[in-house]
Amino acid sequence: MADGESKGRRETPEERSDRNWNELLQELRVTQTGVQLLTGFLLTLPFQSRFADLAPDQVGIYLVLVVLAAAATVLLTAPVTMHRLLFQRRLKAEIVRTGHRVAMVGLGCLALVVTGTVLLIFDVVVSREGALYAAGGILFLLVVGWIVVPFVFARRRSDAG
Repeated sequence: MADGESKGRRETPEERSDRNWNELLQELRVTQTGVQLLTGFLLTLPFQSRFADLAPDQVGIYLVLVVLAAAATVLLTAPVTMHRLLFQRRLKAEIVRTGHRVAMVGLGCLALVVTGTVLLIFDVVVSREGALYAAGGILFLLVVGWIVVPFVFARRRSDAG
């Protein structure tokens, strides 16, 4: 088996890069709608009448969330921009590798935005204690679903292989 060739697939490095690029694009499409909706929601909050009632620490949380949402948006769209700028320069493998890394950081930002948004909403609507429990629960689900489960699958695969 050639170096870097995956078991069960017979594809050239170019074919692998094309497949990986298409998979990355599909994954980015899934996250794009969520990031856009969450960012849009956050951007409308200052224009609501109750926004003036937020405590200073809640405003601080809100501003951190806006920055994280903007960062997630930038990072999760960066692979497409990289591809567009480097189109037809025979750099697909590098674009896929870098796009993967940038998307992972973008997903990290998205996880923080989701957790922080739950924190802010529960803090305003219920209480700080309720907010910490709710945000902690969401963070736990994100860590389990986005990190633990994939690593368990990968470990099982490597142990079986």
